[in-house]
Amino acid sequence: MYGYDQNPGAQQQYAPPGAQPPPQQMQGMPGGGYGQQPPLYPEPSPPSLADAVRAFTTGSMSAEDFQQIFATSKVYCPRGDNPGFLALHNTQQPVIPMFTSLKELRRYAGKDSKYFVITGAEVIDLLPTGYGFVLDMEGEHRMVFDAKAVEQMVDFAMRRMYG
Repeated sequence: MYGYDQNPGAQQQYAPPGAQPPPQQMQGMPGGGYGQQPPLYPEPSPPSLADAVRAFTTGSMSAEDFQQIFATSKVYCPRGDNPGFLALHNTQQPVIPMFTSLKELRRYAGKDSKYFVITGAEVIDLLPTGYGFVLDMEGEHRMVFDAKAVEQMVDFAMRRMYG
């Protein structure tokens, strides 16, 4: 059968005209068909933003690796009644609190707080000039990015995008 035979020694069987062929089911596949099979060697998933924060603050991750993970990660931001970031002005430079998870945001802002979610790349794109941000303000591995660090992140993103 030119490589199509599923069972060695099986013969092609013909049904009389008008007869329905018996339903076939693939072995190991409930319901039969060509369902998604898990890969034999799954691709490793990138670290979460929280894991990247931990690794970067402990020195086990480079700034470039952190920025690549940050750019594609979800960032949770507290929200006021008006659109935009909520900034803290009681610091040396104004900073915007941001969080690696909804749990971290709730720890800081309370259970019923309003928020929005954007990617790290959008943060870099939308952050007002002269502002920094704080990741996980109440967390174990709080990270502060001052305005100068944000400028460096913008430069890195531009070099990566445009060469």
